[in-house]
Amino acid sequence: MAGGAREVLTLQLGHFAGFVGAHWWNQQDAALCAPSEAAAPPAELCPDVLYRAGRTPHGRETYTPRLILMDLKGSLSSLKQEGGLYGDAQLDAAIAWQGKLTTHKEELCPKNPYLQDLRSAEGVLSSDGIWRVKSIPNGKESSVRVWSDFLRVHLHPRSICMIHKYNHDGEAGRLEAFGQGESILKEPRYLEELEDRLHFYVEECDFLQGFQVLCDLHNGFSGVGAKATELLQDEYSGRGIITWGLLPGPYSLREPQKNVFRLLNTAFGLVHMSAHSSLVCPLSLGRSLGLRPEPPVTFPHLQYDATLPFHCAAVLATTLDTVTVPYRLRSSPVSMAHLADLLNFSGKKVVTAAATIPFPLVPGQSLPDALVQLGGPTAWTPLSACGGPCGTRCFALSVVLRGLDGARHTSRLAPGTALPSPLHACTTGEDVLAQYLQQQEPRVRSSAHLLLAPCSVVPPYPRLFSPSLSQHGLVLDGSPPGAAVESIPVLGALCSSSTLSQTLGDLARDLSTLDVRRWASFLDAGVEQADVEEALEELGSLAQCYRGGDSLTD
Repeated sequence: MAGGAREVLTLQLGHFAGFVGAHWWNQQDAALCAPSEAAAPPAELCPDVLYRAGRTPHGRETYTPRLILMDLKGSLSSLKQEGGLYGDAQLDAAIAWQGKLTTHKEELCPKNPYLQDLRSAEGVLSSDGIWRVKSIPNGKESSVRVWSDFLRVHLHPRSICMIHKYNHDGEAGRLEAFGQGESILKEPRYLEELEDRLHFYVEECDFLQGFQVLCDLHNGFSGVGAKATELLQDEYSGRGIITWGLLPGPYSLREPQKNVFRLLNTAFGLVHMSAHSSLVCPLSLGRSLGLRPEPPVTFPHLQYDATLPFHCAAVLATTLDTVTVPYRLRSSPVSMAHLADLLNFSGKKVVTAAATIPFPLVPGQSLPDALVQLGGPTAWTPLSACGGPCGTRCFALSVVLRGLDGARHTSRLAPGTALPSPLHACTTGEDVLAQYLQQQEPRVRSSAHLLLAPCSVVPPYPRLFSPSLSQHGLVLDGSPPGAAVESIPVLGALCSSSTLSQTLGDLARDLSTLDVRRWASFLDAGVEQADVEEALEELGSLAQCYRGGDSLTD
């Protein structure tokens, strides 16, 4: 059990959520396996918040994610539904049976070439005495079809919940519409299975602080997420529920039905999940939630392919690994409920995310110098398909900066030197970050956390970084380094902002222009015209909540 940790149970709903989740769990695993020095300070993050200790029937100790994931038939590839730690349940039952036995062996799905390379890659002992994993060539990344192709973490047998009535591959039997997703958790078979798994994980927790839900917004899993968050709210009142609505990269105008369904699923998902969650944050590398496609966001030191879920999910997982820090801290943690209270400004339960990946730091540079060079919030990259923060008003803000060693936290100017900014007068890194936020967003409720630990980006994290970065993500001048990037500093932020007024309002306007009767298959899945009109009204009300003027002043 988690031994005093404030446990969190994670739900992953959907295939793109599986991509983000696989990167997320791989990063947690890399942090757990990171070599530690005797003189190093205790770990800042408590892994027991996300992981559970257990034991197999044969007495082997295990440490697995506290996770329930739901996906469609055909999404597991070579991964067994029961995982690989606890043996084969069907084989164990066969061994216990003493009667006549007939065996029918199904042909196994071959392992993905990328996964084979990951499993066979040997470590290398570098000159500094640290065991490092060899990188996998970029050419193999395009062979990643499903999230299980690169998941390196063992899962508990109760983690994977397959929805067999819909197919992951092919054009038939797809989970495309919100109503289809809602109907899944109205069926006793799936509802009882989810409830059973929830009870299994929750009942072993000493102090459950809440649930984090990673959910596809663009397909029928938005309906699954709506029913799942409703169930959590009803069954576990008082616990935090933070929902991350996930959208893959840019889409094409050549697929009108997919685009219309994407719009409808996103609108319904945001309305329903915000009603049942403590916080809802859309996450996407796209710039729009509506019908008009726009180019994906860019980062100065990242080179990613927006058409590959493997790449997009890695960036979003790194953002999640940073902005969720407050409720995963070992000391002075902020509970999920308290984080939601901070960002729920006047009942505004939808927030935006932004990040600087990696945080631009040159060797020898101090945090005050880096923040002055970074400038204002416009230097952060928005990751909620809500446009930029320029000209908007922020109501509440939570910021995490990680990956800076303690010697860099404050200014190193010689005594008597004129201070370039008030940041250089601060005596701690926490004060530097808090002062910076106060300068950029005056009179705004904010919290700031500064961590020494960076984000791990070892394989199977894709090689997205420009050659100007060092092994630890510092920006170098001159000749590029020879070693691959293994860790990076990251700045992440969650914000309740007036930009949501335009974003949600634009989504409502796009929805109002649709003649939904033309898309009968969406209505046939269980949604009525009156439901569309109600969602439109709710979106308008949400948008109205965030109207706060066009500037940072009252």
